[in-house]
Amino acid sequence: MGLRKGKRRTPDERPAAPATTPDLAVELRGVQRRYGRGAGTVHALAGVDLALPRGTFTAVMGPSGSGKSTFLQCAAGLDRPTAGSVVLGGTEITGMDEDELTELRRSRLGFVFQAFNLLPSLTVEQNVLLPMRLAGERQDRRRAAEVLARVGLADKARRRPGELSGGQQQRVAVARALVTHPDVIFADEPTGALDTGTAAEVLGLLRHAVDTLGATVVMVTHDPVAAAWADRVLFLADGAFADHLERGSAEQIAARMTELTSRTGAMAGAVA
Repeated sequence: MGLRKGKRRTPDERPAAPATTPDLAVELRGVQRRYGRGAGTVHALAGVDLALPRGTFTAVMGPSGSGKSTFLQCAAGLDRPTAGSVVLGGTEITGMDEDELTELRRSRLGFVFQAFNLLPSLTVEQNVLLPMRLAGERQDRRRAAEVLARVGLADKARRRPGELSGGQQQRVAVARALVTHPDVIFADEPTGALDTGTAAEVLGLLRHAVDTLGATVVMVTHDPVAAAWADRVLFLADGAFADHLERGSAEQIAARMTELTSRTGAMAGAVA
């Protein structure tokens, strides 16, 4: 994704960073995101507060238009909040310029997208090592072999993405997300393009990364079955967190989503 280059601030021009909590992986404080002006203003996020401990798996769900994508983009430093602050791994990122944000995303964050986002001209190993290459770090082939073995693709390092199934490509994306030992892995509908069985394998890998490697995963999904793999499900409505569920089953999560959608739909109808 292309980002407009911003003017670099000097240290004393930057906003003062708020005090951070070391054992938290993600902190959002009063985060708002507005688009447009005047009567046409859209409040995509309406003051989000969130604190996620390290080593946890959090799913974010909500009706269409609830702000899920905007939340992920602001939390991951892909978009700038209109107000509020975002702290990742103890680092306040809101005042960073574009170069600093790019460096942080490459070295300290992992991403898994629905469309895999692998480069077809590179081998599996080269795709996995891409974050290190882009960050200007030494490309550690031993580390690539280690994470490929963890996702069950030790024998596919020399293949290209086009030679793999969709599930295998998403496994490569998970390996790429893990290769830099990131503070947080952001997953955007990671199972949306996969069949049920393959989706479960990929979710199992994310769950394993949390339980065994101490990773922190934040996943946006519309699927209650996928959300049931998480420690906690947060429900967004109209740009704010309206509910949550700890270790819920797919049935419980689906019921809560139905209730939330009905409630927000009724409120929208009353306003209209």
